[in-house]
Amino acid sequence: MAATDLVVAITGASGSPYGVRLLQILLQSGRTVHLTISPAASEVFRAELGREVRLDPFDPASLLGDCDTSRLHYHHFRDFRAGIASGSFLTAGMAVCPCSMGTISAIAHGTSSNLIHRAADVHLKERRKLILVPRETPLGIVQLKNLLACAEAGAVVLPAMPGFYNKPRIIEDMVDFVVARVCDQLGVEHNLFKRWSE
Repeated sequence: MAATDLVVAITGASGSPYGVRLLQILLQSGRTVHLTISPAASEVFRAELGREVRLDPFDPASLLGDCDTSRLHYHHFRDFRAGIASGSFLTAGMAVCPCSMGTISAIAHGTSSNLIHRAADVHLKERRKLILVPRETPLGIVQLKNLLACAEAGAVVLPAMPGFYNKPRIIEDMVDFVVARVCDQLGVEHNLFKRWSE
């Protein structure tokens, strides 16, 4: 049987609306999602979304409101006993959205100091889809080298760069464009935007 579970990690880069919207779309599509969140991400939730999200204990409603979270499994970022820390736990892929440059560095150099890093490392070593969604500008030589190392290891580097050919009218349209591209990489069907030439 093919694995269909997906892993989503949200880190402390600016761009928390991308991660939250991705979770909503994956859950609405009927996928089972394993979620882990960095401490810095909880700070960004407060700054960008005005949401107080505690990691211990975690309340899905604090992040996703009334979205159906029956298929959501939360794993604390320090919990190395979580299934997603092992290659024997089958998944269909992982997205780190948004992905901080600190997380990019840890993935590039294999320094698995938390569950996010370890789960990403597992996806690379098992040759499973790993999508990294950095949101940073400008990029220095260190960041570029780390992104290259991740790509060479097999990750898909998908920067949070919204397209404008679909004529976005509100911020949510730009968020949906990036989330749609992540869903494409994960093989999740969606109707988030009009494709080029449609």
